[in-house]
Formats: sequence, C-alpha cells, structure tokens
Amino acid sequence: MENKELTLNFIKYLNTLQHVMPEDIPDIDLYMDQVLSFMETHLGETRRYESDKVLTKTMINNYAKNHLLPAPLNKKYGKEHILYLVYIYYLKNILSINDISTMFSLVEDISSGSAEFSDIYRNIVQLTKQEEIYRLMKDVTHKMSVSREAFSEEDAGDRDSRDRVRTFIYLCLLGFDVYLKKQLMERIIDQIRSGQTEDGGRKKEKSRKKAPESHS
Repeated sequence: MENKELTLNFIKYLNTLQHVMPEDIPDIDLYMDQVLSFMETHLGETRRYESDKVLTKTMINNYAKNHLLPAPLNKKYGKEHILYLVYIYYLKNILSINDISTMFSLVEDISSGSAEFSDIYRNIVQLTKQEEIYRLMKDVTHKMSVSREAFSEEDAGDRDSRDRVRTFIYLCLLGFDVYLKKQLMERIIDQIRSGQTEDGGRKKEKSRKKAPESHS
C-alpha cells in the first residue's frame, strides 16, 4: 500500500474517530476486569498490533501507586478513573509517568470548584473535534504532497529508490512537529514542577481524592 493510500485511509479513520464520552461509561463502579474489558472495547482499534493490550492490571496498579489515579473504592473504579485512564493511555506514548502526574496535578482539586473533571474532558473532546482533527487532516495531506514532490527523476535513480527517499522524507516531516511539541510540553511541565517546588513541594502527592479501599 502506497503512502498516499495509507494517508487517505488514515484521514477516513480520523473522520470516524469516536471518543470515549462520560455517558459511555456505566453509572455503576467497575471491578478491575470490567475496566480492562471496557478499555479494550472502546480503545482496541487504536492498538498497533492485534496482540497488544490497551491496559493491564499491572499498569493500572502502577498508575494508582504513582498517584495518577484516585484510589479505588472497595476495589471498584468509577467514571473519573476511566477518564483518567483514557488520558493516560494516550499520553504515556509521549510523556513519562512523572510528567503525566504533574499534568494531572493541575486539575486534582477541580471537583471542589465549579467544574468536574468530566466537564473538562468533554470540553477537550469538543475542541478536538472542531479544530484539531481538521488541522491534522490538512497537515498530513500537505506533508504527503511535499514529500511526493521532493525528488525528481534526476535526483534519485530508479523509481523504487525515489519512493524510498520520499517515504523517508514523509516520515521525517510527520515526526518533526511531534518532536517539537513534545519538547514544548516538557518545558511547560518542568515549569509547573518548578513552581510547585518553590511553593514548598507538591502537597505530598495528595493521592488525589483518595478513598479507603476495602480489604474484604
């Protein structure tokens, strides 16, 4: 399959991309196995390989241990846990666990204010649908066109050689702004962390809204 076809298929995928919404999450709290099943159902199509797991018990336990999640109540997980897990799933591909924890510290007290975390989540999804998906489609299409015109017949010998060079250029163009945006995210996170340190450190990680866990 050529890059053009792959890119067009990806754009079609973006048009059909479905976000996990708060109303998709059951109103009852879920046990670990139910959480894993829910995440596989709703995020399974984003896996690179069929054998990959969206999440595992070990991952979730590690996230809770590192205070990325509120502690489960009686070994059950509610809507807020699921929404945090969705973000962790996407962010862990580009940020460290420590960086994600710092990001989440920005909203760890939000439920005591005028909005719930689900309101923030819904707002981000809406902005993504309205703005970012459209921009992303234009961006990948433009990068594909630029790479296809990068080498003329005189620049590289046979057609196969030119196609390989153009694919390399396309991949580099796709990765360049990802790299720069990652750098910007890390700089902002470092600034947040620096500010927390100046204020006397991060209030003992607060175990965000930690609930007592049943041992039954």
